[in-house]
Amino acid sequence: MKLKYEVRTKQTIDTIKHLMDNGVKKISVLIRHSDRFFSKDARLEPFMGLTDEGKELAFDFGASMPSTQMPKLYSSFLGRCVETAFLIDKGFTKKNNHTIDHNCMDAMLSPFYVKDITKALPLIEDQGNELFLRNWFDKRIDESIMENPEKTSDILSEFMTEQIKNLNKNQIAICVSHDWNIYPLKEFKLGFKHETAGQVGYLDGLVFFEKDSQYYITNYQTNPVLL
Repeated sequence: MKLKYEVRTKQTIDTIKHLMDNGVKKISVLIRHSDRFFSKDARLEPFMGLTDEGKELAFDFGASMPSTQMPKLYSSFLGRCVETAFLIDKGFTKKNNHTIDHNCMDAMLSPFYVKDITKALPLIEDQGNELFLRNWFDKRIDESIMENPEKTSDILSEFMTEQIKNLNKNQIAICVSHDWNIYPLKEFKLGFKHETAGQVGYLDGLVFFEKDSQYYITNYQTNPVLL
């Protein structure tokens, strides 16, 4: 089974470079993993790895990153995110001949907001992803099944700004996650409904940054929004 999503490497990298060109020095980026395999069996979802194309795309993402900022890599514990982070590392280090720290896995980049997977899966299968997301964001999914969506966006936002605070000079935090970790932030922090803003593509990113002691979020679709 193969689903097609847009690849948004250029949009994510261009957003990062634009900020750097305007004097921004502290940046953390939340990106979706690269192109991966799918299965009709929802129980196999955690085990789906990257396609060959996805591996190349992740490598190219790393090679496309600004050479002046050393990636500090984090990822979800699911394999497709770990693979993506590893290959971003390889792309960057090959292009720049510079070793960087290994990826660190963090639960906040995984689907922590799913509180009861045994109840969530049947609902997702019955409603489909788009309707389930809308019901979640409109708070029609019981919080014993899914974490409050606005609280989820707050948790993720705090996590991403914390990564900025932990950066050393000339580092950029690259956090590889899932589209469902990105959608709540677009809904509640940027005001983008997924029905009109479009799907989160592969290597599609939200960029967080600090400027004048304030924190912002942005992406290729919008001007920076103060957090």
